[in-house]
Amino acid sequence: MKIWTSEHTFNHPWETVATAAWRKYPNPHNPAVIGTDVVERQVVDGVLHTHRLVSSIWYFPKWAQALIGSAKVCYAREHSEVNPSTRQMILKTINLTFCRHIAVNETIKYTPHPSDPGKTLLTQEAVVTVKGVPLTNYMEDLLTNKISNNAGKGRQAMEWVINKLNDEVKDLTRSTDEILNQTKKSLDDITSSAKQSLDDISQKAKKSLDEMHIQRVKELKN
Repeated sequence: MKIWTSEHTFNHPWETVATAAWRKYPNPHNPAVIGTDVVERQVVDGVLHTHRLVSSIWYFPKWAQALIGSAKVCYAREHSEVNPSTRQMILKTINLTFCRHIAVNETIKYTPHPSDPGKTLLTQEAVVTVKGVPLTNYMEDLLTNKISNNAGKGRQAMEWVINKLNDEVKDLTRSTDEILNQTKKSLDDITSSAKQSLDDISQKAKKSLDEMHIQRVKELKN
């Protein structure tokens, strides 16, 4: 059995990182993960519980495939809990494919950084167990190294998603500003047209009154 742990700090608030975690896949940094499907989702006492099926491709060398078998697509079960009150997101994943010989139990936590609430602390732990095949220790080291490598790609993917979210917010803000500017221009045009119409009506009314007054004076003279 091998245990791998890691910590990383994101310079973004927890809400941003938690949102990005849901939209992490697909991304150009983790092409091995090809899909996530929600199996069940419910809210219990304000906590969001989600069960997802994660589809990915494991690139094993041929000698390892000869020991444990091969699969075009590998599957894992992910259970997550998101508590907005305590600002905590926990994801626990275990593989379903190759589970006869391999068990990879991974736990990921996103919490506010203890010394800076504006940042987010990511903690990861993976327990790797290989049994029933030769070269057990070697295969556990192989898997642990793969997990470590993928973790680095995963952090890059999170930054990529966060940048994408920020761009979406900027686009939304830009669109909102354009709508507000267009609305203001339309209101200004309406106000200007209304004022012009009132001025025209006033001038016409004044002209009519003047004509009536002149006509009345003529009648009195006659």
